[in-house]
Amino acid sequence: MLLAATACGNNDYGCHLVDKLGLAGFWARTVQFLLDKPLKLLLVIVVAAVLSRVLGRLARRAVEAMAGITPVRRASQRADQRARTLAAVTGSVVRIVVWTTAGLTILGMLGISLGPLIAGASIVGVALGFGAQALVRDFLSGFFILVEDQYGVGDTVNVVGTKGQIEDVSLRVTRLRADDGSVWFVPNGEIRKVSNATMGWQRALIDILLHLDADFQHAIDVMNEECEAIANDPAWASDIIERPQVLGVNDMSADGLTIRITARTAPQRQDAFARALRARIASRLVAEGIPLAKPPEARTTTSAADSTDG
Repeated sequence: MLLAATACGNNDYGCHLVDKLGLAGFWARTVQFLLDKPLKLLLVIVVAAVLSRVLGRLARRAVEAMAGITPVRRASQRADQRARTLAAVTGSVVRIVVWTTAGLTILGMLGISLGPLIAGASIVGVALGFGAQALVRDFLSGFFILVEDQYGVGDTVNVVGTKGQIEDVSLRVTRLRADDGSVWFVPNGEIRKVSNATMGWQRALIDILLHLDADFQHAIDVMNEECEAIANDPAWASDIIERPQVLGVNDMSADGLTIRITARTAPQRQDAFARALRARIASRLVAEGIPLAKPPEARTTTSAADSTDG
């Protein structure tokens, strides 16, 4: 018995158990086989299951913490959805890695040579790596686009020289509906910089061209009054982030004096606000008898029409 125990080794549980039971020959080998490899295989499976669950959960929590809040869009309505999507993808990747490692370990325990498999996988991996560089770049770029919340569905952006509204964002490609109705599919790896017109706030710029003979100070007072009136208008309260301000003369030429007004508005509301304020100021200036100058384009068009009639 002592010699058998010594031959078994200190960590060979199956061999020790067979020795204690007094088995030999076929039955000893059978019991040892049933207790040795199945236990090791079961242990690998249990460890893989625990690791995949724990590491997958840790990865999901890390991505949720990273994607839930961004420096610019701290109150993003789609932050939770974005975080859940990225967390699910990351958790799946972690689980695949854990179970792949466990599968290779099990194959090695069953006596299957992993050398040819690893060599073949390396060759295939190198071949796919050369052919899939752009694909990997697209996926990595898409991951960081979603994590950093650079843009999302519904945003108005300018991507690779094309302006439009985002219809879909995946890890590989961004689908963009241009202003003319065309649909653009842009691989995320080709996006080096993007202009987002719907993030945080936007600035409305209103230029009023006054005639050189106009009462400048009276016109400024009228504009200030209209800016104050629209700022106190409940219809525009939710669209105005910073009250409009009359900056003064922005340009002076033979065409007249250009007065600039600026205001911060909610995303995608700057054009509507500018039109409303411009209409208010124009009506008020006309009522006050303050002349507006014609822009150069309008005078050129009028002169050409008069020449044609003559």
